[in-house]
Amino acid sequence: MGRAHVLAWRRDLERRSLAGTTIRRKLSALSSLFEALCEANAIQGNPVDGVERPRMGSQEGRTPAIGDEQARALLSAPDTTTLQGRRDHAILATLLYHGLRRAELCCLRLADLQQRRGLRHLQVHGKGNKIRYVPLHHAAASAITAYLKAAGHGNAKAGPLFRPVSNNTQGAVRAITPDGVYKLLAKYSSKVGINVEGFGPHALRATAITNALENNADLGKVQEWVGHANVATTRLYDRRQGRTEESPTFKVAY
Repeated sequence: MGRAHVLAWRRDLERRSLAGTTIRRKLSALSSLFEALCEANAIQGNPVDGVERPRMGSQEGRTPAIGDEQARALLSAPDTTTLQGRRDHAILATLLYHGLRRAELCCLRLADLQQRRGLRHLQVHGKGNKIRYVPLHHAAASAITAYLKAAGHGNAKAGPLFRPVSNNTQGAVRAITPDGVYKLLAKYSSKVGINVEGFGPHALRATAITNALENNADLGKVQEWVGHANVATTRLYDRRQGRTEESPTFKVAY
């Protein structure tokens, strides 16, 4: 397979009217395959090298972010006098204060709450089985502590951290599912009146990234914090330019 084959494949993808981001992703995957083959000395060169990829139409991704007031409303939405409310509050806090992916949250176990250099951390299992350690925000720590006290599985270190409320008995092994997290968020976003196109669990990740950058967090540190392989990906989640409340419109006064 040579460069001409890759170019022909790219033209075919374009004829099929695929989005530029989709074509970029497919070319990137093919390039990664050939890089691995080169490393294994199975081939002598990567035919994808030098093949032009569609330009990004925007420096901003499509995942929306919500404002700080909306985030606070979301955190206050669960009824924390109930077990389900305490669990849901802890889940929302974990997502909003740490920028985790939905799958990463569902994979958390009690053993992933760890002490490192005198501070509580989350051991997060990210994409590609990469592990990173994220300091636990005090607000999320309080929410998790309240949830575990009500749930009663705080000593089951090998078990999942967040579980379905109906499966809360000692020794239960089921974790909350990604679909369960999606439905949970849909419930509370509707309750507090968040009506944003494309809003879902990943929007909380974009919200956390934007908030950290707004409060002067270093971009490179944020990249490590959320487990992005490339800082360019982190930039796609930065919504500081699109925050309506910062518009000059609201600086006008007569």
